[in-house]
Amino acid sequence: MARFLTEDDVGRLLTMPMALDAVEAVMAEMADGAAQNIPRERLRTPGTTQHLLQGLVPSEQAVGYKVYTISQGVVRFLLHVYDTTDGHLAGILQAQTLGMMRTGAASGVATRHLARADAAVLGVFGSGRQAVGQIEAVCHVRSIREVKVHARDPRKLAAFCDAMSRRVGIRVRPAESAEDTVRGSDIVTTITTSDVPVFDGAWLAPGTHVNAAGANMLSKREVDETTLQRCNAIVVDGRAVAQKECGDLLPLLEKGRLGWGDIHELGEVITGRRPGRRDADDITCFESLGLAIQDIIVGARLLPLAHTQGLGTDLPVGI
Repeated sequence: MARFLTEDDVGRLLTMPMALDAVEAVMAEMADGAAQNIPRERLRTPGTTQHLLQGLVPSEQAVGYKVYTISQGVVRFLLHVYDTTDGHLAGILQAQTLGMMRTGAASGVATRHLARADAAVLGVFGSGRQAVGQIEAVCHVRSIREVKVHARDPRKLAAFCDAMSRRVGIRVRPAESAEDTVRGSDIVTTITTSDVPVFDGAWLAPGTHVNAAGANMLSKREVDETTLQRCNAIVVDGRAVAQKECGDLLPLLEKGRLGWGDIHELGEVITGRRPGRRDADDITCFESLGLAIQDIIVGARLLPLAHTQGLGTDLPVGI
């Protein structure tokens, strides 16, 4: 029978180290030509948008898809994982927490391979749910001593910083301004819904690494042309997805100032096929769009744990 995991079940099972390990493994597997990812497809009505992501992860004998809908400000996520040995449905997982953790883990893996080893200050744009995973992941791969967060609502931002300080055990404070968020930061992460760049690339110091994780539609932008033109390495999770969705890259590509041959995939950097950071003063950027294979590998690894720990509910399907 298929096992159904609720958000609470996923939250009890999934840790950031687990998510980091899974995402790094599947990115390398895609670079090796084994894991396969199908870019997101969207169906829109006046009231609801449906998003569908599909992928295959041979190392886990898993194939599946994540579907989520957005309607009246509410997002609902479900991940379906099938066993490739005989095609049966292994599990269905509610995937809001899973998605937040694996999105953070993608930035964490990119930070591990692209940021300076001595990076210690993190500047973050955005204080929504997704920012939790971004901060936690970066703090797992670098010895961060301070986090600065910039967001629109001062009261919500203060509460977010207090909660994150307790969660990661270091100082997380509201930034005084967008410029304060960037100045003095070794790593800058953007996780917003903005359709205009959220900071001036001229503020970036040599050696900074940027995780741009919010612009997953062509209509969205978080990073300006100055930032990208100053980058010594621009890395995406998947070129096929970035070609359909990366609003940050579109202006320079359309002007001919950047070509897809200049953009590397994260898995290629992990496996040494393409270079990442070459010098301490390099500015690097990771554009995270989100891949189905990241969700699927995490889900496939959680399902046996759920069985072992007695979590989840058996469904009368999937035999």
